Amino acid sequence: MPAKTTKNTSVITSINSLSISPTQVVQGEGSLSESGQVIARLGKRPLVVGGNRTLGLISSYLNPIFKQFELTGVFESYTPDCSETSLENLNQASKDHQADLIIGVGGGKALDTAKLLAYQQELPIVTIPTSGATCAAWTALSNIYSNQGAFQYDVPLSRCPDLLILDYKLIKTAPKRTLVAGIGDAIAKWYEASVSSGKSTATLTIAAVQQARVLRDILLQKSVKALDNIGGEDWREVVNATVLLAGVIGGLGGANCRTVAAHAVHNGLTHIAAAHDALHGEKVAYGILVQLRLEEMIQGNQLAASSRQQLLKFYEEIGLPKSLEDLGLSKVSLEELRHAAVVTCHPKSDIHRLPFKVSPEPLLSAMISTLVEK
Repeated sequence: MPAKTTKNTSVITSINSLSISPTQVVQGEGSLSESGQVIARLGKRPLVVGGNRTLGLISSYLNPIFKQFELTGVFESYTPDCSETSLENLNQASKDHQADLIIGVGGGKALDTAKLLAYQQELPIVTIPTSGATCAAWTALSNIYSNQGAFQYDVPLSRCPDLLILDYKLIKTAPKRTLVAGIGDAIAKWYEASVSSGKSTATLTIAAVQQARVLRDILLQKSVKALDNIGGEDWREVVNATVLLAGVIGGLGGANCRTVAAHAVHNGLTHIAAAHDALHGEKVAYGILVQLRLEEMIQGNQLAASSRQQLLKFYEEIGLPKSLEDLGLSKVSLEELRHAAVVTCHPKSDIHRLPFKVSPEPLLSAMISTLVEK
């Protein structure tokens, strides 16, 4: 008698794939020099991607590792930007070297380039941030820019990096301004995630939003002391917040905790050549003020007004930009600003995650009135 079979009547209605964290995170003073064995387990022919200045700095850290563990590494610049042109060149360099591992070193654009290159080549990826300016070392996302530095689109990746090395000794060599920018980028998580999550009751979304609030509080409480004592305990905690905790929030929240107006304003500003001297996090920090100003103007939201005033005081304390003038855009024409506003409001922009309609003209008004009193 044939064996009785049971028909599986269950149906998978949806699959939600989350890339929550890197496979391994190594952190500590001098942690890069102690990570050779972990790196060597991932590949023997690494291609190191970074900016020209960073590659010169990092070679003194990586070359001894390559020699000790018999790795054959080459160093390639991602210039002119994290662009399609750069990626095309790096893909060819990876093939020429027969790379079996990508190592990204530097700030957000260098790390985004390396992550996307590894994704395209189907290779392991190690990220080594050289400042606390961004959570790009953690996330499964890359932003693509034009060769001139204008934001084009983002690319969700299938997974977070295989290894993140957070070496405080290396981070300490970065200019203080980069950490200030990282604080601006990270604190945006609360103001954006609390809006984009809407009325979601999903457990991980709720967790992500609450973590964003914790992140905001850490930064408001510890940033001034951290910046006054580079390398101290508060400094380490703030670096952990901007690089690690900010990444956790994006991993937990996924699509429900994406960027809203603050990052959308950043993206629009990248289409103004004069804004390229401002760091990513500086533009995002200014974008938070614009988002809150829109909530005040369109919704009459007094909580947003209070939050903006609180941030203005905080920005003054640590040196984040509070206005277009602070971003170095005092001489930019109204036509250029209007173009940035139009770009910010394109149909697929994250600014439309706000719970009200936004068009270029009110956005332009918000952009030029971030300092207005309540």
